[in-house]
Amino acid sequence: MKFINYLKSIQDVRVYPLVSLIIFTAIFLVVLMYAFKASKNYIDQAKQIPLNDEK
Repeated sequence: MKFINYLKSIQDVRVYPLVSLIIFTAIFLVVLMYAFKASKNYIDQAKQIPLNDEK
């Protein structure tokens, strides 16, 4: 049986992609606002954090 047949059997399946798009967009906008509102000092301090501390 093809995958599309499973999707046709689910009631209101068209709602799920819309809900996931709304959640993704909301999270993306929150992270974008956080990035633009972060202080310059915090950004400079975060740049100095080493990504790998192995020696």
